[in-house]
Amino acid sequence: MERQTRVREQTKKDKMNNLFKSTFTSLWVLLLAIRAGAESRPNIIFLFTDDQSSYSLGCYGNKEVKTPHIDSLSSAGMTFDHHYDTTAICMASRVNVMTGLYEYRHGCNFDHGPLTEKLWKTSYPIRLRKAGYLTAFAGKFGFEVRKGTGKGPKFLPTEDFDKWGGGPGQTNYATAKNPSMRAYAKKYPHSSRSYGAFGRDFVKESARSGKPFCLSISFKAPHKPDQPDPLFDKVYAGKKFTKPLNYGREYGKHFSLQSKQGRQYERFISWGYRDKYDEVMATYHQMVHGVDAAVGMIRSAVKEAGVEKNTVFIFTSDNGFFCGSHGYGSKVLPYEESANVPLIIYDPRHSSSGENLRSDALTANIDMAPTILDLAGIKAPDGIDGVSLLPLLDNPKADVRETAALINVWGPKAAHSYGVVTKDYKYLYWPYESGEFEAAEELYHLAKDPHELTNLAPQKGKELKKMRGRYDDAVKAWRHDGVDYNGYQPYGDIFDRKIPWKP
Repeated sequence: MERQTRVREQTKKDKMNNLFKSTFTSLWVLLLAIRAGAESRPNIIFLFTDDQSSYSLGCYGNKEVKTPHIDSLSSAGMTFDHHYDTTAICMASRVNVMTGLYEYRHGCNFDHGPLTEKLWKTSYPIRLRKAGYLTAFAGKFGFEVRKGTGKGPKFLPTEDFDKWGGGPGQTNYATAKNPSMRAYAKKYPHSSRSYGAFGRDFVKESARSGKPFCLSISFKAPHKPDQPDPLFDKVYAGKKFTKPLNYGREYGKHFSLQSKQGRQYERFISWGYRDKYDEVMATYHQMVHGVDAAVGMIRSAVKEAGVEKNTVFIFTSDNGFFCGSHGYGSKVLPYEESANVPLIIYDPRHSSSGENLRSDALTANIDMAPTILDLAGIKAPDGIDGVSLLPLLDNPKADVRETAALINVWGPKAAHSYGVVTKDYKYLYWPYESGEFEAAEELYHLAKDPHELTNLAPQKGKELKKMRGRYDDAVKAWRHDGVDYNGYQPYGDIFDRKIPWKP
């Protein structure tokens, strides 16, 4: 009897053990499946600075700055030498990046209006989340969303991310003054490193989930007002900086009179580029150094989480910055310092990783959304203006576009302009005519004249004719595809160089 009882108990134990083993095996298989699914779709980290020029980075040839973590991304991945922000001002540029659309097609910028909810729903964060990605945003969001095109309430889409660390307007360099980031204020009082900590924590959490993730961080730095992280006060203390070859007012005399009507011209003096160059640039580069430190924090977190082999990094800026070049300060204008910005893509899964590759292909901020979606295996919306840049990783010598448009319809009417750029040439048209102003056009041979020192338009050569044709096509595209709200429709005629100016 006792023996039978022992047999029954042992049988019961064996069944429980088998059940446990079976359950454990099933869970393990499920976990492996989840991990396999995540690994088939890479994690994506999109890092976005504010007002950063290419010459503020070592990987773009500046030997006087210290940006080791960003330079390391460049060495590991591909660096792009002809990347343009099609609108060189933060609000519109950020929407360009999110949607893959030119400004005249999304209709969002200062002095114009917010982004419609309909277009926001086409953005890369929305599409990634619908496809199963964990999404997070931290930093300066830069624009608001409205349900329609009327005068309804505007809002930040905080609920459209799994984790939110963003803020309205310009946000603040003091972490404690950014409500969504206050948890980091004590340890990381400056916002740049707080975003690094936010990114670190999100990477750790997401890696444990087994799901692919997309982290988007929009740093405030190095946007003015100058508030660098005191932790890095000694990095550039007493440093002397080499001025660019086109520094000073004498190198901007050939620019259109229209380009001198905005605040960019005055800020050469008021922001200290004329009289306090070394001091101003030390502060600027110190803020960039703070961003570099945050990039290092995030890369370390990716490695510690064990997902470094499946995490793609993209680093770029919303626009460049004049730091005295041509006698200008700030951004907005379509010249190289303002419109040409850094872009680095590092995909550790690619066979070319670690080869310090560079691409001279023409690329644009409207290409960011389709590139990110392509990485995730998601089809980009039909008819957008951007294209995926992934083919360039396979062939650095390839091209993905022939032209990109350069737009400014913000600020003084006299300073509004439209242009087109290729790898070799840039054509700009300034339509404003009144009093001493006459419509102006500029043509630069960027391949031979990267500092834009010689306007070739007065020579009336064959390249002018060719670039005029490309420009005319860009005007037709605006007229045909431009939104009919927020004041964009008239520019299809305003920028038509064949139509006389009407005040």
